[in-house]
Amino acid sequence: MTRRDVGILFLLAALWGGSFLFMRVASPVLGPVVLIDMRVLIAGVVLVAYAIALRQPPKLLHKWKAYLVLGALNAAIPFCLIATAELRLNASVAAILNATTPLFTALVARVWIQDRFTIKKFLGVLLGILGVTILVGWNFHHDTPRSWLSMSMSLGAALFYAVGGVFSSRAFRGENPLNLAIGQQLAAGVILLPVAAFFVPHRMPSADAIWALLGLAVLSTSLGYLLYFYLMRRVGPVRTLSVTFLVPVFGVLWGWWFLREAVTSNLVLGMAVILLSVALVINVPLKWPRPHPASSKQ
Repeated sequence: MTRRDVGILFLLAALWGGSFLFMRVASPVLGPVVLIDMRVLIAGVVLVAYAIALRQPPKLLHKWKAYLVLGALNAAIPFCLIATAELRLNASVAAILNATTPLFTALVARVWIQDRFTIKKFLGVLLGILGVTILVGWNFHHDTPRSWLSMSMSLGAALFYAVGGVFSSRAFRGENPLNLAIGQQLAAGVILLPVAAFFVPHRMPSADAIWALLGLAVLSTSLGYLLYFYLMRRVGPVRTLSVTFLVPVFGVLWGWWFLREAVTSNLVLGMAVILLSVALVINVPLKWPRPHPASSKQ
């Protein structure tokens, strides 16, 4: 990877980590459903404009049913679950719990497509459970049922991401990545629109909430997807997947910096154990392969 690629990888992680900050700010004001519906619709429109500027207008109707399923599984439902969870959860905790997505993906792939479940993956899942336990703390007496429900929603979102990821790998083989991103966002927006109509805020949202919405839609979603696909083309899926380890770090950083969220020993240790479990599940190599020396033939 060049310095430029590494810089883009960190920028992507910062943007995706920032999504938890944006949701923590905007969700209590706009409401989870309205926030997410506006997020995906704005992001979808921005991506459509980008595709048209590239003279690559999106082609979605040939798989419109599959896009509706993908929009529900990979955007509408998990986004709403996280936004609802963050009515009570800190942004940093939500970001770390979201890092369990690869663990759920391994389990879903094993059940759905009989993907090989190795000892490393099994140990990774066990470590992930330990990491979540450490994160929420050994002393549970101070936690309320609502806090437990919020944490369950965050983990549920990770499960839906896993199901959506496996579904897309089977239903959209060979699909243009930009079409996939546009179709997912617009489908999620269509699904949520009739529900959001019942939760429209009764008063004008604050400037902070509006800016958080725009940051979530344009930066974390539209720009985030474009950077993600750029890295996939440039450095491949394995190296791009290393963003998984950076997103919760930025989620904790932004929560501490902008919202003054406490960074406790449980939070740091739980995050470290969860990220180690993810490394086992996705089989991260200890070091990237060295480039072959250039041939001496002229």
